[in-house]
Amino acid sequence: MNRLLLPLLLGASCVAQAQMAQAQTAAKATPAPDYRVATTWAVGGEGGWDYIYVDHAGGRVFASHGAQVDVLDLKDGHKVGTIPNTQGVHGIAVAPAHGFITCGRTNSVLVFDPKTLAVTGSVPTGAKPDAVLYDAFSNRVFAFNNDGTTATVLDAGTGAAAGTAELGGAPEAAVSDGKGTIFVNLEDKNEIVAFDAKTLKEKHRWPLVTGEGPTGLAIDRAHRRLFSACHNEKMVVLDADNGQVVATLPIGSGVDGAVFDDGRQVAVSSNGSGTITVVKEDSPTSFRVAQTLATARGARTSALDEATHRIYLPTADYGPAPAPTAAEPRPRQSILPNSFRVVVVE
Repeated sequence: MNRLLLPLLLGASCVAQAQMAQAQTAAKATPAPDYRVATTWAVGGEGGWDYIYVDHAGGRVFASHGAQVDVLDLKDGHKVGTIPNTQGVHGIAVAPAHGFITCGRTNSVLVFDPKTLAVTGSVPTGAKPDAVLYDAFSNRVFAFNNDGTTATVLDAGTGAAAGTAELGGAPEAAVSDGKGTIFVNLEDKNEIVAFDAKTLKEKHRWPLVTGEGPTGLAIDRAHRRLFSACHNEKMVVLDADNGQVVATLPIGSGVDGAVFDDGRQVAVSSNGSGTITVVKEDSPTSFRVAQTLATARGARTSALDEATHRIYLPTADYGPAPAPTAAEPRPRQSILPNSFRVVVVE
């Protein structure tokens, strides 16, 4: 090496290290946002619920509810429409041309017009389609079959079936890295599996190590971090490139959802016990629980509006459980009529 160049290279290296240290210090100095319950939207009606979805471009919030999807105005939460006959509804996703709803009792995905809300088709799936994900990179929709070990793949432009991805476990929530890889929690295996959005071939399979019963999943695309929210009250943070566990954080009980706010650099788990847990990413290797906010019991799923940083959580009030029967020895608590609502956190 040219001796004249050595000081310059060393100097450049020192500058780069100093800049990295300054960036990490600045990240740590950035305070975590202080969340609060901003408002609650009364929706009413009867029945249970699962996922909620925010369509910021369309100005709407889609909430699974009973055997229908309630469509709410994003500005003030008033109901603007209903998509009926969604038996066993779980997830909703909206692509530019079509919307998609998973129906667990009929093993199908309903295709609808996001503007008129009219149902335009139905596509058969595997057993009990649950979470659903639209991936803009591949222009595909993935319906994850929780009672099976597969994802049913649809063309987002036409709404037609486009294949099946073999997952090797019971899938829950999934995320895309925006570059062609889909990550999904396997609830029964305590794993995350990654597969190619176009070829559908498996790329990686990683154990969660400290996490059990993973449900909610979020991603920090810029720093390549996955946040798996698990039923043993832990959030496991993994490197999205090699599957290494970077951190494990305590969260509330009854979790079913997680979101990552890139603008705020926080991952948030929605806990059915009636809280959200806010995990601040101070750097790609440093995480901490920054806040636990009381929301409402049963508010276990969530959706983030990335434009406004608001988080939406559906829930309702519970009544007594019915008497046990031979067919249902452990009946769930009843849901009080007209108590369904959406808690808005900001």
